[in-house]
Amino acid sequence: MERLRSQDEAAMEVLYDMYSATLFGVIVQIVKVEEIAEDVLQESFLKIWNSFASYDAEKGRLFTWMINICRNLAIDKIRSKAYRVSHTSEQLPTDSRPGFTTEAMNPDHIGIRELVEKLQPEQKQIIDLMYFEGLTQSEIAENFQIPLGTVKTRARSAVKYLSKFFKGRA
Repeated sequence: MERLRSQDEAAMEVLYDMYSATLFGVIVQIVKVEEIAEDVLQESFLKIWNSFASYDAEKGRLFTWMINICRNLAIDKIRSKAYRVSHTSEQLPTDSRPGFTTEAMNPDHIGIRELVEKLQPEQKQIIDLMYFEGLTQSEIAENFQIPLGTVKTRARSAVKYLSKFFKGRA
């Protein structure tokens, strides 16, 4: 501990060798992408190195303190706008969406994709993002730089149009 407090590089190497694999596992569980987890692990050890003087053994174990640093940095990473935008756009192919086959007999989805195709392009985009990709209206507004009111209006118009099909009036 004293060697770490005095920023002995050899002590930090030992600490890294002992805990990096476990801490990496914690981080990758949160960020889900190994390359990003490696970056967060590096940031974590840098923070551990730079703030080791603030570690208080009376408040908890060293391992717990390090896990908290890693966990907090990983959560900060997935909450960052850059992370969310890059992962949202990665997951959204431009014109190709997976089709539902007759084997996929989920009653919530039977025929819905075909009905969504009849929407205006801007309405279709919102419905795809909300219902098929799981984004909230706020996330759509933020990630695609569309005013929240516009997202809500497009969603409401699309749902109103689609509801006509379920009521037999289209």
